Amino acid sequence: MPKIKTNRAAAKRFRRTKKGKVRAKCAYLRHILTTKNKKQKRRLRKAKLLSPADMKQVRRLLPYA
Repeated sequence: MPKIKTNRAAAKRFRRTKKGKVRAKCAYLRHILTTKNKKQKRRLRKAKLLSPADMKQVRRLLPYA
């Protein structure tokens, strides 16, 4: 059986944790930062865990990660 190709766009955006959950960088930290307060920007710096529904889709794109 042939190997399954990894989706390269997904590989650059998502990382798998040791327990199999998926981490991703937060949105809303690219521009218009003057209207956001320090606390919000500080929270957005950390990566977040995806919801179970989204994890299922991402795992399909990253078969060997």
